[in-house]
Amino acid sequence: MNNNIHIVCPQCGAVNRVPAERISQSPRCGKCHSPIFTGHPVELDDASFQKHITRNDIPVLVDFWAPWCGPCRMMAPVMEELASRAEPGLRVAKLNTEEARQTAAAYGIQSIPTVILFRNGREIARQSGAMNAGQLSAWINAHIA
Repeated sequence: MNNNIHIVCPQCGAVNRVPAERISQSPRCGKCHSPIFTGHPVELDDASFQKHITRNDIPVLVDFWAPWCGPCRMMAPVMEELASRAEPGLRVAKLNTEEARQTAAAYGIQSIPTVILFRNGREIARQSGAMNAGQLSAWINAHIA
């Protein structure tokens, strides 16, 4: 029985196999030796998006945002706080739609902020509009549980 969990390194993008029983023991990347879980959202771009969505065995929550968006800036601390407490069970990531236009277009992002929850490379839930920490946690729990 395979008891490993695949996690993409937020620094170098290497896919790491971490034994399930060690996932909460601050694992480090086998390639660059950086922490696999940093307690902060992973910054994605057009080049790194698919790898993080398809190669992580844990669910990935992506915040589609833009620097000029007021509600996006209001949600930024909520996403930071979520990343600090949700790892290693959930990877929190951010994608700047101004810089990653190709990915934003591919996912039909027309309103920001939009959060999309992915599991095994597939979108399982989507929500547009700013949410506070309680609303976001309830929304995630409704779709992951």
